[in-house]
Amino acid sequence: MLEKIKNTFKNVSSRNGSYSVGMIALVVAIVVVVNLIAGQLPENVKSIDVSDKKIYQISKTSKKILNKLDSDITFTVYAQKKSTDDRIKAFLKKYAALSDKITVKWVDPVLHPGELTKNNVEENMILVSDKKTKKTTTVSFSDIIVTDEYSYYTTGSSTESEFDGEGQLTSAVNYVTSDTQKKIYYTTGHGEGTFSTSVTDLLGKSNIKQEELNLVMKNKIPDDCDLLFIYAPTKDLTKDEVKLLNNYMDNGGKIYVVLGDADKAQPNLKSFLKKYGIQEVSGYIADTQRSYQGNYYYIFPELTATGNLAKGLSSDMVLLVNAHGLKVSDPEDDTVTTTEFMKTSSSGYAISDNDQKQGTYTLGVVAEKSKNGSDDSDGETDSSDIADTGRLTVVSSDSLINPDVTDNMSTLENLDLFMNTVTANYDNVENVSIKAKSLQVTYNTVHHAGIISLFIIFGIPVLILVYGFIQWWKRRKA
Repeated sequence: MLEKIKNTFKNVSSRNGSYSVGMIALVVAIVVVVNLIAGQLPENVKSIDVSDKKIYQISKTSKKILNKLDSDITFTVYAQKKSTDDRIKAFLKKYAALSDKITVKWVDPVLHPGELTKNNVEENMILVSDKKTKKTTTVSFSDIIVTDEYSYYTTGSSTESEFDGEGQLTSAVNYVTSDTQKKIYYTTGHGEGTFSTSVTDLLGKSNIKQEELNLVMKNKIPDDCDLLFIYAPTKDLTKDEVKLLNNYMDNGGKIYVVLGDADKAQPNLKSFLKKYGIQEVSGYIADTQRSYQGNYYYIFPELTATGNLAKGLSSDMVLLVNAHGLKVSDPEDDTVTTTEFMKTSSSGYAISDNDQKQGTYTLGVVAEKSKNGSDDSDGETDSSDIADTGRLTVVSSDSLINPDVTDNMSTLENLDLFMNTVTANYDNVENVSIKAKSLQVTYNTVHHAGIISLFIIFGIPVLILVYGFIQWWKRRKA
């Protein structure tokens, strides 16, 4: 019997079969070993984001915050894990894997209903807590996967519009780990604009509160005002208000002015800006060199921002519409220094009813008033005496944060620049306002296909088919 088995393996077919079986066994063993090793890799290494909108991609801003964690953070998820959206589960797993300080716990609200009341939360909600600061905050699933409710009235069904996993979780982590919170007061009584939902959400993500302030009625800027915002007033300030603003700047106050379309002349506001070397020119600004599709009043400014003002800006695609022009001159006070961060090209024009003047016009500028006369204004926020430095930020168009612009062109960096100019007023606040990622379907359509496009779409497939047919015919003849 043994001799018979030996003879069986002496023929060629038996040896080839044995070799094949051996190779299959080796490949299977290699696959098993590779899978065992891969299973031990951290989630952020072994997970590859293949989603259309890169919803699982985590920015450098979030990674920087997570790398600096010095206390234990717990994400307690009050939901049934099996029925939770796979995108939320996948993102939570990948996000938590970036730091050994983060622990994710799941609590089934059906099995433990008392936990909801005990922790003052609702089902499908994440409770983020810091062991060191004892601070907590919540993130709802509906804030992560945002639904466009308006579509219900137009299409009869609600559609998912955005995925905001990173923005919500990073904001929550920043809130519970931070021991400071800043406050913006925005003025009223002069026909000012109002913040869009997008702006309000971004400010909230950076742990910045907002409250309105009528200077005529109060005649005082509150002590807890970290930034006074004047948003596109259509009416002029009073002389008393200008006096309040100057005193506020003298004492290290921070003011942000966005110019809009005024109903009448604004001599008091202009006098306030002129004191800090900022003068508004007449008319609207056009730019024949840096415009959007030949619309000269739709300007892509040259960004000269540095330091924290330029943080996170990758494409420099900021769009301003119907902007007013500014000219920077010598301030009335020697302790004031000015720094431009947006301007037109040399092909800019200030166009009014009676005239048009070519030149380079400023569209965004920062003026700093230092008590000690320091002149190191460079857009940075890490100077030791920033709390004592008055800071005036001026943007020449409200389209920087107008939702008609920012919400309709998601590739623009308007809101990124805006948040940088806000957080640059503080030495202990980072811009952690991460925008949500769109879930809208992207269609690859070809408009006005040229010769190359037609060749790629039709020519190459035809050539492949012809070549295949020729090869088939040759083999058939052989």
